[in-house]
Amino acid sequence: MPAIQGDFVHLHLHSQYSLLDGAIRFPKLFDKLSANGVNAVALTDHGNMFGVYDFYRQAKAYGIHPIIGCEVYVAPESRHKKKRDSKGDTSNHLILLAKDNVGYRNLARLVSLAYMEGFYYKPRIDHELLEKYHEGLIALSACLKGEIPSLFLSNNKDQALERIRYYRSLFGDGNFYLEIQSNGIREQDVVNDFLKQLSRDEGIPLIATNDCHYLEREDAQAHEVLLCLQTGKTLLDKHRMRFQTDEFFLKTPDEMMQQFQDVPEAIENTLEIAKRCEVDLSFKGYHFPTYELPEGQDHDSYLEEKAARGLEAYLKSMREKGENLDEDLYRERLSYELETIKQMGFSDYFLIVSDFVGYAKENQIPVGPGRGSAAGSLVSFALGITEIDPIPYNLMFERFLAPGRVSMPDIDCDFSEEKRDRVIQYVADKYGHDRVAQIITFSSMSAKAVVRDVGRVLGMPYGDVDRVAKAIPSVTKITLDEAIRLNPKLKEMIESDAKVARLIKIARTLEGLNRHSSTHAAGVVVSSKPLMELLPVYVGQKEEFLTQYDMSCVESVGLVKFDFLGLKTLSIMDRASTLIREGRDPEFDLKAVPLDDKKTFALLRKGDVPGVFQLESSSGMRDLLVRMKPKAFEDLIDLLALYRPGPLESGMVDDYIKRRRNKKLITYDIPELKEILDDTYGVILYQEQVMQIAMKLAGFTPSDADRLRKAMGKKKADEMAKLREKFVEGAVQRGIDQGKAEKLYDQMAKFASYGFNKSHSTAYAMIAYQTAYLKAHYPTEFMAAILSSEIGKAEKLAHYIDRCRGMDIEVLPPDVNRSDIDFTVEDGKIRFGLAGIKNVGEGAAEMIVRERNEQGHFDSFLDFCTRLDLRKVNKRVLESLIKCGAFDPMGISRAQLFEALDEVLAIAQSMQKQKKSQQKSLFSTSSGLEDSLNQSFTYPDVPEWSQNKLLSYEKELLGIFLTGHPLKNYEEKIAAAGVTPISELSKLSSRKSVKIAGTVAHIKEITTKKNKEKMAFITLEDQASSVEVLVFPSVYKEVEFEIFPDAPVLVEGTLDKANEVVKVKAESVVSLDRVDTPPKTFHVYLPADHVTTQALFGLLSFLEKQIIDDCPIMLHVQDGKSGEEAVISLPESLGGDDKEYDAFSEVVQKLFGERAWVELESPFMEVGNVA
Repeated sequence: MPAIQGDFVHLHLHSQYSLLDGAIRFPKLFDKLSANGVNAVALTDHGNMFGVYDFYRQAKAYGIHPIIGCEVYVAPESRHKKKRDSKGDTSNHLILLAKDNVGYRNLARLVSLAYMEGFYYKPRIDHELLEKYHEGLIALSACLKGEIPSLFLSNNKDQALERIRYYRSLFGDGNFYLEIQSNGIREQDVVNDFLKQLSRDEGIPLIATNDCHYLEREDAQAHEVLLCLQTGKTLLDKHRMRFQTDEFFLKTPDEMMQQFQDVPEAIENTLEIAKRCEVDLSFKGYHFPTYELPEGQDHDSYLEEKAARGLEAYLKSMREKGENLDEDLYRERLSYELETIKQMGFSDYFLIVSDFVGYAKENQIPVGPGRGSAAGSLVSFALGITEIDPIPYNLMFERFLAPGRVSMPDIDCDFSEEKRDRVIQYVADKYGHDRVAQIITFSSMSAKAVVRDVGRVLGMPYGDVDRVAKAIPSVTKITLDEAIRLNPKLKEMIESDAKVARLIKIARTLEGLNRHSSTHAAGVVVSSKPLMELLPVYVGQKEEFLTQYDMSCVESVGLVKFDFLGLKTLSIMDRASTLIREGRDPEFDLKAVPLDDKKTFALLRKGDVPGVFQLESSSGMRDLLVRMKPKAFEDLIDLLALYRPGPLESGMVDDYIKRRRNKKLITYDIPELKEILDDTYGVILYQEQVMQIAMKLAGFTPSDADRLRKAMGKKKADEMAKLREKFVEGAVQRGIDQGKAEKLYDQMAKFASYGFNKSHSTAYAMIAYQTAYLKAHYPTEFMAAILSSEIGKAEKLAHYIDRCRGMDIEVLPPDVNRSDIDFTVEDGKIRFGLAGIKNVGEGAAEMIVRERNEQGHFDSFLDFCTRLDLRKVNKRVLESLIKCGAFDPMGISRAQLFEALDEVLAIAQSMQKQKKSQQKSLFSTSSGLEDSLNQSFTYPDVPEWSQNKLLSYEKELLGIFLTGHPLKNYEEKIAAAGVTPISELSKLSSRKSVKIAGTVAHIKEITTKKNKEKMAFITLEDQASSVEVLVFPSVYKEVEFEIFPDAPVLVEGTLDKANEVVKVKAESVVSLDRVDTPPKTFHVYLPADHVTTQALFGLLSFLEKQIIDDCPIMLHVQDGKSGEEAVISLPESLGGDDKEYDAFSEVVQKLFGERAWVELESPFMEVGNVA
């Protein structure tokens, strides 16, 4: 029985895990309890146990006795009935506290089943479940939302009494308490009097609680804001959900005793309950799932057999290819790794991973070549878990699994993003659906997000809130306090504006609280027993099972975690390979391509890497590629390790490239370093190199070397100091000068914090190389696969279609008779996929393609509508197909099809109805009549839509202008205006004057708070990119009429790159229709020896007869001997007509001889291009 200190224990408390309801953080809670002389507290979050293990772990560290509980929701009848009671409620509250581990397991079951079986607005249990799983639990009657108070307040006193007796009978004497609170609410006082009387009459003990939702009384307003976030309301909404008083904070024992001095037993009972509740969550060992073994085998022997078989098959294949490997070295390495794995008891872990990776490969689910340190294991390679032979790349097994390690190995597996769920389903089917779950994760309110959230709830103008949020530096995990310290402007805003000060005060209270839960991107746990026996289970939005404990907790309770990551690039590679096999090379195998392909490395050296895995991320990566000029696969391994903030900022990258170019710069104070660092030109680039140095030069064991690697990587000063002494001592014992050993250790410490995992870099370099190979050799198939992967993301589609154009790959418009679901390759071009059309979707696209493949092409629009299920290919789908041009090849205009749609649908529906009923009618007597109707149907005689309307619909439905672009008509004007492409703005410096052109894609108009003037935020798009343009009031009032959706405009302004976000502050906005195109110029080149007065008069006579004379004329009189030239500009009245170029040239040559010639210069051409 725990020793409880203090005079009162809180048994009803909601932490931040009562999402958007509780505002209590554990560290501050424990600090306040300790300050109050209290060493016990209960956690009773609403309907969940999300925070239980985190609470337990932290409480133990603080010396606080944790009481595990939950405020569960109880359905008014059966949990299976999804309906409200007579009062309109879907559930009542009940506090449950676990007395012991039996109670903990039952509580976990109840809370799990509430999500799995009883969810209706809230996760609900019912009396049936309570009767089954009440053992080990103490129940409190809860707040005013409890079943008993609710019944009493609705004048059902007898039923309330019946419920009290029911719960006492169910939980047993001493395990059910009547809960009273003192919160300033009138109804609560009435309920308290009723419960006190019943306590005396029925002999049921009272318990005093305070339903704590926040820590301090002054946090009440912040909590009110939190409730508004939960309900989507603002403080201005009088009907919002709110607490009636500010009493729901963590009161001191003295405050509680003062409020319940008439019933001191209600206070004393809290201490008694605290003493009775003792749950032990210190789990020991791992709950490995049961892996079925062949008869007569154990895990160790079977792993050894499988690994040896895999290695021998690999060695045989390499012999057949003529590769001379040191086979004894491979067998020795395998034996060493297997012995380590067996000694550590991890054989079953490797067998399980090998099994589900094998399933994926056998079922054509793309699997990555490896991820993380597991790629350094030969056992993983031999089992087929990874596809990287670690020996040629000098990858270390000890970086993955050092002897002496106490934690589980961590094998992360990449699967195709589209098919990852199939692998998880296989694991669930194999080990049991009640034993497999994904892992929950919680998103917290970051500094910027909480400011925007709170500002919205307070009803502040968007512009004011936006200004405050943008004053917070864009630094990962920055806090508001740090932001105020870093940005004096933010501090000034707080000090000068009371509303901003209030905003920040509330935001600081809520900052960092959990906002919502979601599914972890990779983590999956697999158990030897039903998960509900170990922890509570949650049901995600896709009906998937999740643990209620997050990643940091699940392993602590003894669960085995596996990481199933979805990698989109694997789907792209798989789709591209399929297109290649279908259209060009039936035997194509991406895994078999040579790793020294010249065409691939030529592409990489040029930096032509859009779409290439890990290399397309930024211009900086492309610049590094060009500087580095990779020639071998190993160069790519180094490249991925180099392009990270640490190496870039420390000068490591520059050192690497200088030494790569000039090997004379490489020197070693200690000769033994050459073997370890020579591949990276003397630079400590990898974590494995730190470990190798420690092992070879200082005699570290693999386990000690791994400790050093971790200490240096995480900059653990105390640990590094201890290991420094050990390192220097070991190096000196091996004949290394002490000063040099100390210098080397300091160099290692400097670079090790930037060091990368070489095994991971090697595996991902393989994917990078393979995608580069696809782009170099099969660009059309590769880009089609990328476009398919971006379906539904208009901006990404536009970006990659623009890349296709830059690669001279034509993207054909959608066509119901030629398009597939995804983007495909057709005669060396890419055909737009039907699923990529907005409002069509994969289901309708699949139906269209299936019908066409089974029954042949669609002969007409009516034929199309007649043959498809119009419930799935509905009017909205048809409108979208028409508007984007998917029926264009049928020869009927989009306007005609759109106008005829209702009539065609009526006919098609009638024909389908007749067919279905098998009744004889005009439409069902024969297919010939249907053909006749198809041929005779007359479409309305309406003009085709305007070009702008056609393009506008394309943009709306395809995300891009595919068959044209509104700016095409303005290319001469844009070129003449000296416009900067929007995609190039990021390369320019902030505050630079710029000129951009594009169409208005989006307009957001606001009114300024200060002067109540209108201004606008517009999104401007050119043919490749987009940018936000700020049009302030002084400009907007002059140009408002120019700005409307799809308007083609020319913007002059100033570049703003604050917080690394590119924007343009407009100084002028003008329609491209009102921008004059500068005229072309005639350059007339005349040989000096033929320039006579008579010839000049003849030229002037010709020019004076020109009706149109817009084009200026420049005479270039050239002296053939001296090479000198005189340039004469003719008066504006003597201009030329660009349409009369041929006639003008003929006159000039007649007058000045054959050596005379005329050039017509466009305003956007360089002089010297002959028209």
